[in-house]
Amino acid sequence: MVQSISRLLTFAEFLEQYPEDGRRYELIDGEIVEVRPVGDHEEIIGLVTRRLDREIERLSLPWFIPKSCCVKPESELNGYVPDTIVLDRLQLTSEPLWKSASTITNGQSAKLVIEVVSTNWQDDYAKKLEDYEALGIPEYWILDYRALGGKRYIGFPKQPTVGVYTLVDREYQLVQFRDREVVRSHVFPELNLTANQLLNIA
Repeated sequence: MVQSISRLLTFAEFLEQYPEDGRRYELIDGEIVEVRPVGDHEEIIGLVTRRLDREIERLSLPWFIPKSCCVKPESELNGYVPDTIVLDRLQLTSEPLWKSASTITNGQSAKLVIEVVSTNWQDDYAKKLEDYEALGIPEYWILDYRALGGKRYIGFPKQPTVGVYTLVDREYQLVQFRDREVVRSHVFPELNLTANQLLNIA
């Protein structure tokens, strides 16, 4: 990730100054940061998106997966573009920034957020987790295919891990999956994928 600007910006300024160069950016602690996934990262995102799209269609749910969507947490100095987000069309009518900026501010507009861990793993396991929890997003997955997360997050010895955080009484409860374990989701209870499949591990 490459920092693009040093002056602290508010979320409103971030939207106004968002670079129109086709790249992806997030606002982290008031700084615009370019997000540049590597090839393996992109393959995992593509696989997960395809599988979730099939489930949404099979169940005829009023949900969809946008190409890009910004999530504005309570802090005015942060704005995230998740690797994958499942939105509820029925909730978007109450989103003030959806039509103009593809941005949600209400956690109930999202059913699921997924982050694929990169070198900025601390953001996924700490900052974003806390912000998604505070917004009330029902489920958050962390796909750590290179086992980059700290030992306190994925244990030791470190190994590729799928962390599923489910909102219970306004707090995330974590269940982790590895190897051939079938990942359990409250949002997609019939999804039949192992951790290895989600992490694109043969």
